[in-house]
Amino acid sequence: MSAPDQQIRIVLADDAVLLREALAAALAASGFEVVGQAVDVPGLLALVDRALPDVAVVDVRMPPTHTTEGLEAARRIRADHPTIAILVLSQYVETRYAVDLIRDDPAGVGYLLKQRVMKLDDLSDAVRRVAAGGSVIDPEVVARLLGRRRSHSPLDELTQREREILALMAEGRSNAAIAERLTLELRTVEGHVRTIFSKLGLEPTTEDHRRVLAVLAYLRG
Repeated sequence: MSAPDQQIRIVLADDAVLLREALAAALAASGFEVVGQAVDVPGLLALVDRALPDVAVVDVRMPPTHTTEGLEAARRIRADHPTIAILVLSQYVETRYAVDLIRDDPAGVGYLLKQRVMKLDDLSDAVRRVAAGGSVIDPEVVARLLGRRRSHSPLDELTQREREILALMAEGRSNAAIAERLTLELRTVEGHVRTIFSKLGLEPTTEDHRRVLAVLAYLRG
C-alpha cells in the first residue's frame, strides 16, 4: 500500500464519461495523481498491469452486461496485484457485493456509494484509508446490514452503544475517530471494542483484522 507521505497514484474505471472525468478532476485537485482511466474491464486490467497504481477506483456495473463486471475485475486485480488497493463504487446499496468484496482479504478494500463520492472529503478520505491498508464500507451499507434481524445472532448480545461502535468500525473508523464522533473517552471506546470482540467470539489476532471480522461475523449469517 502507499506510504502516507507519498502522492497516491490512482486509476479510474467507469463507463460514464462525465462522472469519470469529474472524479478524475476532483481527485487531482485533492492532490492525488490520476495515472489513467478505463471504460471497460479489459481496458482496466491492461491499465493496472501497465501503470501499477496504488489504488484502483472501479464501478461495480461495467460493460457489457452492467451487472458485476467491476466486482469481478476488482477480485482479479487483487489476485494479480495484492498490493494494489481497491475502492469499488456502486449506484445502489448492494450489501451482498460489499460483503463479498471484503470477505477474503479486507485490507486495502473499500465499497462506497456513488452519492458519497459527490462529497469530495468522503471520497478523499476513503481513498487514503484503503491506500494505507484500511477497509471502508459505506455508512448506508453498514446501516442496512445492522438493521437486519437474525434469529440467534451474536449481535443480540451487543448493547446499543456497542452496536453504534461496531457500525463506525465497519466504516473503517479508528478508535480515536469513534471516540471523537461519539464524544467518549478513548479508553472507553477501547473497552467497548474489546467487549465486542469477546461477545462475537473473535480469537486474538491483529487489531485491524479483528475489526473487520467483527463485521463479517454477523454478515455471513
